[in-house]
Amino acid sequence: MATYCLTVARLQLALGQGARRFHVAAALDAKAKVAMSHFEPNSYINYDKLRSNIDIVRKRLNRPLTLSEKIVYGHLDDPAGQEIVRGRTYLRLRPDRVAMQDATAQMAMLQFISSGLPKVAVPSTIHCDHLIEAQIGGAQDLQRAKEVNHEVYNFLASAGAKYGVGFWKPGSGIIHQIILENYAYPGVMLIGTDSHTPNGGGLGCICIGVGGADAVDVMAGIPWELKCPNVIGVKLTGTLAGWTSPKDVILKVAGILTVKGGTGAIVEYHGPGVDSISCTGMATICNMGAEIGATTSVFPFNHRMKTYLEKTGRGEIAALVNENQDLLVPDSGCHYDQIIEINLSELKPHINGPFTPDLAHPVSDIGSVAEKNGWPLDVKVGLIGSCTNSSYEDMGRAASLAKQALDKGLKCKAQFTVTPGSEQIRATIERDGYAKVLRDVGGVVLANACGPCIGQWDRHDVKKGEKNTIVTSFNRNFTARNDANPATHAFVTSPEIVTALAIAGTLKFNPETDFLTAPNGEKFKLVPPTGDELPARDFDPGQDTYQHPPADGLGLKVDVNPQSNRLQLLEPFDKWNGNNLEDLRVLIKVKGKCTTDHISAAGPWLKFRGHLDNISNNLLIGAVNIENDAVNKIRNLLTGEFGGVPDVARHYKKHNVSWVVVGDENYGEGSSREHAALEPRHLGGRAIIVKSFARIHETNLKKQGLLPLTFSNPADYDKICPDDKISIVGLKSLAPGKPLKAVIKHSDGSSETIELNHTFNETQIEWFQAGSALNRMKELQK
Repeated sequence: MATYCLTVARLQLALGQGARRFHVAAALDAKAKVAMSHFEPNSYINYDKLRSNIDIVRKRLNRPLTLSEKIVYGHLDDPAGQEIVRGRTYLRLRPDRVAMQDATAQMAMLQFISSGLPKVAVPSTIHCDHLIEAQIGGAQDLQRAKEVNHEVYNFLASAGAKYGVGFWKPGSGIIHQIILENYAYPGVMLIGTDSHTPNGGGLGCICIGVGGADAVDVMAGIPWELKCPNVIGVKLTGTLAGWTSPKDVILKVAGILTVKGGTGAIVEYHGPGVDSISCTGMATICNMGAEIGATTSVFPFNHRMKTYLEKTGRGEIAALVNENQDLLVPDSGCHYDQIIEINLSELKPHINGPFTPDLAHPVSDIGSVAEKNGWPLDVKVGLIGSCTNSSYEDMGRAASLAKQALDKGLKCKAQFTVTPGSEQIRATIERDGYAKVLRDVGGVVLANACGPCIGQWDRHDVKKGEKNTIVTSFNRNFTARNDANPATHAFVTSPEIVTALAIAGTLKFNPETDFLTAPNGEKFKLVPPTGDELPARDFDPGQDTYQHPPADGLGLKVDVNPQSNRLQLLEPFDKWNGNNLEDLRVLIKVKGKCTTDHISAAGPWLKFRGHLDNISNNLLIGAVNIENDAVNKIRNLLTGEFGGVPDVARHYKKHNVSWVVVGDENYGEGSSREHAALEPRHLGGRAIIVKSFARIHETNLKKQGLLPLTFSNPADYDKICPDDKISIVGLKSLAPGKPLKAVIKHSDGSSETIELNHTFNETQIEWFQAGSALNRMKELQK
């Protein structure tokens, strides 16, 4: 792929465009067409337009702009008239591109089909990475996935062909690595139906994770709404060296900001330390920004990005970006809402967890901390790869440690798995010998897919409920996320530390100071890992795994079998009836952390992501019921009996009883999966009342016609009992910034009234009144 480059002159000749406008597919020779066929004819960024918009906004605001402001405001639908107030106003934006992974793409494409539109309005792609279960090894697992998921893959491929969406086949790799290698470049705004879409910030892009309904808006050519983000600046000084890696930067930041500290903000890295981090390392940092709730994260353009673009066959883009680099760095004197400073020279290797990605520990301390807390010290499995850490550099640094162990006659004491991020990475590490070294030390190379990171792991070495420890280079470590075992203590760290701990087999091993023992009794220390940032030779592209949509797909059909248990065409949700919501039952009052994993579990449930009714059988089955501290065991207030959450919800729906969920802080943290909003709507939910929401989930709830409401006084959470009835009043005068009232009717006959806040704007109120954003879109087409 990297061998075939386009020339600026040829592109300009073909398109008659100025030097700043770049069109990524035109006038290709026959050989280049094969290598670069995944670029759509209308995929471009117009730097002239970006510059014009930025100039308009800078004059209006009369102040220097941060990098993230330049890119975001540069994509405004109306830069001259748009009200811009950080943290308050809603921006109407025109993203350049949409990307969807296969689990979320099913519902996104089903919604797009329901819209009645003939073709997507912006370049869009589907990436098959979520449905491949790790069992034996890459080739066998991939083949099994193709057989098991044939119906879904066929649906996505045919829908992509009909509606003009590119299709990356199973085995291509993880969506975010594919985007980094092919579609990301400085200044682009991309939205993706996965919470780790911000990975692209490592190439100077504004890439934002969203739900499928948001993607439908963009694919339909409708301006996309985003609350104007605050900007958190992270100033990096010093230089990364030794055992410290880019992953340690975000692990440290997560410890500082916590899982909700970035909510409503873009995290913008800057400072002299940036230049010591590779492009893929910057992507790692941006990727895991999702774990602090950030809207996205971004790095300024520098020589590391330029080199990466050149190595991945985009030298002309690199040259063009160079001409426009003033657009792709922050203005001098720009203002950040918060500043964090990290000296990379002093930063130590970190390991975060268990059960939450913001519980940060220096690796040197984790052994003693684990002993104090009763966490298992033996490392059962070490897992490297995932969308966060599967670059050529990551694999090379891990292999350098594996080679040291092998040279001394050692292999991993723990099980060890390796997940390449893309087919290009897999092929290149096979060619360059890294894969062999990692296998020789005891590793199993899995398919180019998400695998264990999202729960697609057929694990058999421990029984469910057995307390154990795993270490991963993934991004999330929520309870039961990786292996469905709530007793698994999962820790997140760098691939280098994972490899070292897998070799040693214990959390008590500090590779900076501790010795290993060779079979002959020799004591030795691991030398700090090394690895090339990029391959000395060009990347090996591996197998061709991309399906380009035809120029005209109008005559094609997309069939969904009415008897399918995996795919189901959507029926529109009911409209608001114009009245207050009276006597809503409390389906469940959730205690503590409630992520989208708790609301709509992944793992084996991924197979139902295209069938709303079937996947609704996992609604809130992981949430803790405050009434009994149990999961998936709630009281049916119509019968008095206890049952599973989805079963009780279905019973209420059958008897025309609407309900609410009551929750705690940062409700809906984690994945972008809109099923966590679709399911409660489908089963009769009307409102979700919590102390605070995670950004993506709150938007997803609004899109599906639900009311996401927050307690004006968080202490009012304690006033609600599981057997209460709640009436939400004031809906006829629902307006931006105007709180609603909730009347709580207790079982003893008493009642009290509390105030509930919301963040609806005028457009979003129309979604609620129409029953969903999709319903409103259809109304506007009439």
